[in-house]
Amino acid sequence: MIVYLDSAATTRVDPRVAEVVLHWMTTEFGNAGSRTHDWGTRAKRAVQEAREQLAGQLNAGPSELIFTSGATESNNIALLGLAPHGESRDRRHVISSAIEHKAVLEPLEQLATRGFEIELISPGPSGRVSVEAVRERLRDDTLLVSLMHVNNETGVIQPVAELADHLRDTPTYLHVDAAQGFGKLTDDLKAPIDMISVSGHKIGAPKGVGTLLIRRRGRDTIPLTPLMYGGGQERKLRPGTLPVPLIVGLAKAAEIFETEHEQWWSRAAAFRARLVDALSKAKVHFNGDQDHVIPHILNLSFEGVDAEALIVQLKELVAVSTGSACTSASYTPSHVLRGMGLSDEVAHNGLRLSWVPNQVEDLDVDELVGEISEFQAGASYFA
Repeated sequence: MIVYLDSAATTRVDPRVAEVVLHWMTTEFGNAGSRTHDWGTRAKRAVQEAREQLAGQLNAGPSELIFTSGATESNNIALLGLAPHGESRDRRHVISSAIEHKAVLEPLEQLATRGFEIELISPGPSGRVSVEAVRERLRDDTLLVSLMHVNNETGVIQPVAELADHLRDTPTYLHVDAAQGFGKLTDDLKAPIDMISVSGHKIGAPKGVGTLLIRRRGRDTIPLTPLMYGGGQERKLRPGTLPVPLIVGLAKAAEIFETEHEQWWSRAAAFRARLVDALSKAKVHFNGDQDHVIPHILNLSFEGVDAEALIVQLKELVAVSTGSACTSASYTPSHVLRGMGLSDEVAHNGLRLSWVPNQVEDLDVDELVGEISEFQAGASYFA
C-alpha cells in the first residue's frame, strides 16, 4: 500500500465532513440568497452559523469574514484590493518575503507593474523571517506587510502574532497567508492581524472553499476595492452564489480540528520524531529551523541524490513532492530554498514530506530509509 506523504499539497476530505457536504448538496440544496422559502432560509442560516464559528476561532466577528474559493483568491483580494487605497494615499511600499507562496508573490509582481515598490526579505538558512528585519524596513509610505504563517515547503513557523502586535498601532496593514497554519496553530491567528487567508482543503475540507478575514481597526474597516462585480454577496468583495455545501464543510472541518487539535499535534510530532530519527541514518540535510516548525511538514535534501529520481524510486512506497504543488511540475530549484540562501544543489533536490497523523500508521519507516540509503549508495557509486 502506497502511503500518502503530501498533505501540505492537499488532504483527503474527512468522512465526517463529506457526510455534511453531501447532505447540503442533496437534501438541503437551497440557495442562501433565496428569501421566499424555507430552503433558502435554512441555507442562509447554515452559512451564518459557519461564519460565526470560523470567525470565533480567529477571535473576530462574523461580519469580518468573507467566503472565497480558497487562499489564492483571498490573497488576491487582500493584496490587489488594497492597491487603490495605497495609490490614493501615495503609500506604495510593500514588504514581504522571498519564501512566500506564488499566490502572494505573483499578485505582488502585479503591484510592481503599477508602480509599487516590493521589498522581499530573505530569511537566511533558518527560513524564519525576524520581526526586527521587518521593523528595520518600515517606512512612512509602507502600505502593507504580507507574511505567511507557516511555510508550505519547509513548515517553518513565522512570528506573525508578534509582528501583528508591533504593527497594530501603525498605519501599515498586515496580511497573513495562513493556508498551512489555520487549524493546526490557530492561536497565532487570534492576534490583531488585519487580513488572514485560509484554504479548506489543507484541513480535510473540500477543495474550492476558503475565507478571508478582514479585521476592523476599531471602527475602521480595511479599505479594500473589489476585484470582481456582479452581486452584493460577501460585503460586495466576492460576488457570486455562495457554495453552501462547501462552506458548511469548511466549518465542520475546522470544528473537528479544533476539537481534536491536541491529539493531532501530539501524533504528528511523534511521527515526525520517529521519521527524523530514522532518516538521520542517511546522509541528509534538514532544511529550515527545526526548532520552529509545524509538526507535519519536513523538508530535506539527500546528499548526492537527485530528488526527482528519488521520487520515482519511492513511488511504490510513498507519495511525496519536491515542494509546492503549484510549482513542483516545473522542475526548477525551489524558490523557497533559494530564498533561504541555500545552494542550487540543495534547492534543486529538496524533498517535502507531509502527513496527516492517522494516515501514516502503515508506513514502515525503516523500509523507507532503507530504500533511500540503497538509492543513495547507488547514486554515489555511479557518480
